[in-house]
Amino acid sequence: EKAADGVHAKVLAAIQEGAKCVLGGNKMPTLGRQFYEPTILLDVSLDSEIWNSETFGPVAAIRSFKTEQEALEIANDSSVGLASYFCSKDLSRVFRFSRALETGIVGINDGIISTATAPFGGVKESGLGREGSSM
Repeated sequence: EKAADGVHAKVLAAIQEGAKCVLGGNKMPTLGRQFYEPTILLDVSLDSEIWNSETFGPVAAIRSFKTEQEALEIANDSSVGLASYFCSKDLSRVFRFSRALETGIVGINDGIISTATAPFGGVKESGLGREGSSM
């Protein structure tokens, strides 16, 4: 329940700061006190708590960008770095962008990126080293 309350507080604060909630944004008490709706927030402030902290709940905080360089700067301007996800049809961009991301793991055109057979871990405040690795 405490985790769902924390997610809800971050979502409400982001909305008060100008984000638009286009899906979800509520607790799901009929399923239990610990459940939260899958939520999509658009135009999230780069200064908001939900943007600047790891939210362990079903929330996608989305921000628009104009150039690849701007997207990279936004993505790397974080004290955490467990995982990054992006979509692209351009294979050269996939390699260039994924190498420049400062995260432990990168998902490209896929939302499920971890597997028991591969090392897993983050960088920055999201961890040091890898589970399942000699690091």
